Amino acid sequence: MARMNFLAAIAAAQREALSEDDRVVLMGEDVRANLYGTAPGFVEQFGLDRVINLPISEAGFTGVAIGAAMTGLRPILDYSYATFMYLAMDQLVNQAAKSRYMFGGQASIPVVFRASMWYGASSAAHHSDRPYAMFMGVPGLNIVVPSGPAEAKGLMRTAVACNDPVLVFEDATLWSRKEEVPDGPYSIEFGVANVVRPGDDVTVVAIAGAVQHATKAANELEAAGISVELIDPRTLAPLDTDTIVGSAARTGRLLVVDPAQRTCGAAAEIAAVVAERCAGELRAPVRRLTAPDVHAPFSPAMEKPLYPGVASIEAAVRELVAL
Repeated sequence: MARMNFLAAIAAAQREALSEDDRVVLMGEDVRANLYGTAPGFVEQFGLDRVINLPISEAGFTGVAIGAAMTGLRPILDYSYATFMYLAMDQLVNQAAKSRYMFGGQASIPVVFRASMWYGASSAAHHSDRPYAMFMGVPGLNIVVPSGPAEAKGLMRTAVACNDPVLVFEDATLWSRKEEVPDGPYSIEFGVANVVRPGDDVTVVAIAGAVQHATKAANELEAAGISVELIDPRTLAPLDTDTIVGSAARTGRLLVVDPAQRTCGAAAEIAAVVAERCAGELRAPVRRLTAPDVHAPFSPAMEKPLYPGVASIEAAVRELVAL
């Protein structure tokens, strides 16, 4: 085991992937400069042909990555900010997601699209979105939302090995978080949620950075005699509905905590699935705790209260248990 932060775990996963398979290439804006610490020494180790700087043209270089994948490479494409994906929506939705289907299975699109979510950092509206939910509704895309370094590394290894496009949304509030990460290569299967802690009174499903807040809230609630079962879905497409539904049916209560917007969000989908499949076992209405449907303001004082935190999670659980 080695103690490392989220970015170092991503770097380790990428280094292993490039070392093991000559078809894997790293692409993006300023990736050779290692601005965020996810490609340390990569140019020296792998050469300029496999660590490729691209111009500031998201639609263009997304198409390049898709074409490279269709002709035999396995690109890892770094968008930096998740909002930059909007500039490549046609390539992502009409090309990456649909090509295998439209070519009758004759084409594979093994591309990993990395995108960081900089919410809570006074990055303002153009750079603070958490857009994973809009891609959940696109067949053909895998959606990954790691909640820590160990998950980030294992999920990245699975993403690189996948023959279909994978969108990895990295919560930048977690980038500096350190934890023990297993040595050597390992992978985490898509569509398998992690039961972070077992419990009996209420199920809490938390997404991305919300997992850390929910863990702290669950510890405090345990001291008050409230047992929380905390689930980290790890991937939103595919989504491990069986684990979530089974837990909610057993505890009778569900709270979904999501730092993204409320309307048509990941929390809404999870809540709907549970309501459909185990309404008879629920002792209280399903509750969502999300950010409101607003753009992120630049002001720290205005932005910080928008997102779920330890106190709001604890209060929501207490309200559910009291019903």
